[in-house]
Amino acid sequence: MDNTQNLNDQEIVRREKLEKYKAFKVDPYGKAFKVTHSASQIKELFAKKSPNSLEKNKPYVTVAGRIKAIRRMGKASFMNVQDKTGNIQVYMGIDVVGKKAYELFKLADIGDIVGVYGRIMKTRSGELTIRAEKYTHLTKCLHPLPEKFHGLTDVEERSRRRYLDLIVNDESRKVAFARPKLIRSIQSYLDEQGFVEVETAVLSPILGGANARPFVAHMNALDRDFYLRIATELNLKRLLVGGMERVYEIGRLFRNEGMDASHNPEFTTIEAYQAYSDLQGMRKLAEGMIRKAAKDVTGSDIVVYQGKTLDFHKPFRWVSMADLILEKTGVDFRKIYDFEEARKLAEEKGIKLEKHKNTVGHVMNEFFEEFCEADLIQPTFVYSYPIEVSPLTKKGKDPRFTERFELFVNGRELANAYTELNDPFDQKERFLAQLKAKELGDEEANEMDNDFIEALEYGMPPAGGIGMGIDRLTMLLTDQENIREVILFPMMKDR
Repeated sequence: MDNTQNLNDQEIVRREKLEKYKAFKVDPYGKAFKVTHSASQIKELFAKKSPNSLEKNKPYVTVAGRIKAIRRMGKASFMNVQDKTGNIQVYMGIDVVGKKAYELFKLADIGDIVGVYGRIMKTRSGELTIRAEKYTHLTKCLHPLPEKFHGLTDVEERSRRRYLDLIVNDESRKVAFARPKLIRSIQSYLDEQGFVEVETAVLSPILGGANARPFVAHMNALDRDFYLRIATELNLKRLLVGGMERVYEIGRLFRNEGMDASHNPEFTTIEAYQAYSDLQGMRKLAEGMIRKAAKDVTGSDIVVYQGKTLDFHKPFRWVSMADLILEKTGVDFRKIYDFEEARKLAEEKGIKLEKHKNTVGHVMNEFFEEFCEADLIQPTFVYSYPIEVSPLTKKGKDPRFTERFELFVNGRELANAYTELNDPFDQKERFLAQLKAKELGDEEANEMDNDFIEALEYGMPPAGGIGMGIDRLTMLLTDQENIREVILFPMMKDR
């Protein structure tokens, strides 16, 4: 082989074996192989059968997977083969599989991918085992796998080499298969509620739908910059105008912001919009959707996360932002109308305000984030947000506050919902306020979207809308502390 100077002894030996496969007229990188059973199916079908029953009925199976362990004993050996569902033991006896196949098996290394045809039996210790009658080499692994307990454990390295992480870490495999199960659960729930799944544009000429810093991409065909979408909201609302009534999208969003245990610049959300509904409709939708997902993924709607028991079974707490702040600090922002009074309270509490945060509503939101969020462990709907931080939301009875909730679990936001703003005149005023905030230095403020204003002028029905983080819900339901554990290929810093 070319250039072996950086290879260790084991890697050199594995490469030297490639020529030996040719002596057996075997392609070291194989071809298609027909599989009849998975490891889990074999266990489901035969684990409870007695050795005598298996000997009498002689069930045969064909499996394929990666060798995870080999125990050679002269003319008989055992190996463990892992497929996507788990491990199964294989017995290799030269008297059964034949001399040529057994000699080929001697070239096998841990990590190789093989196929086996044989009869199901149980060993003297009672372990379900395939008694191989045919052995097929499929793919050579040229690198030794990391040790099971001391190998690939660093979260950074596991995220960079996810393919290797999935081979050696059972927990990572469990999470990788749980995430699509979660998504299917959400799709099933919304489909049953009469929603239709849609796809909308990822590139947008206008920054809107959320408060966030964008990624910018240049389109050569039009010679102009576009934003990678920070939300799917405005296009989904356009579909309500068009009469689709109940729509949702599960898709990637992109926010050019920090990376930490709960944030990745590229992430996945579900956004759903329902005509003729409101905030209470979204409350009911969120509870039902999350409760079903918990049951489908974990088997229960009471989930243990990082040692804390989270109860998704009983109705989620419903509390206003003002009441939470009053509980924690003794300050009632419903009674404060003057910014200077609010600013002084912020100073007394050690809260520093940025230049563009110049209203009572901004100060109220800072108080909530500083003193309340972290303590919201059980599922809690926090409603009635200040209008300044809710530019796309319908006003409440008190026009300083909006018909909006955020759902918090374990101290983190999981979902965000509105009674949607469908008044084009009010919406234009909100966009203008956002432009003023941008002039004062708010890099996350929305831009004016005149096309969306025009769409509202055609008439959008009263509606409720909700957005929820798929990654964060996956974290909760798979007991993962870091968001990188639930994203197959997360954004990473340079080595």
